[in-house]
Amino acid sequence: MAFKSRNVPSDGCRVMNLEEFKQWLKKFDSDKDGLISIEELSRAIRTTGHRWFSRGRGKKAIDAADSNHDGFIEEDEVEELVEFALKHLRIKIVAF
Repeated sequence: MAFKSRNVPSDGCRVMNLEEFKQWLKKFDSDKDGLISIEELSRAIRTTGHRWFSRGRGKKAIDAADSNHDGFIEEDEVEELVEFALKHLRIKIVAF
């Protein structure tokens, strides 16, 4: 599954707005339950070019965003992934 965004500036960060980021994550919800598991998030991370340690990064992302500690990212927790995405995935979420 290719990772596409509108813009990849010279700093290498991919740029998308929050809604595009949410839609991108939904592509990896393989069981269509509305939740992003560590396996699904790890698969998403691999598409950004982070082939090594994607499961470890997925766990860090889940830990950072999972406010109810159920082990999944729900739609209302996606915004918590924004900082993680910029820092670890080189994805910049902007308002446009």
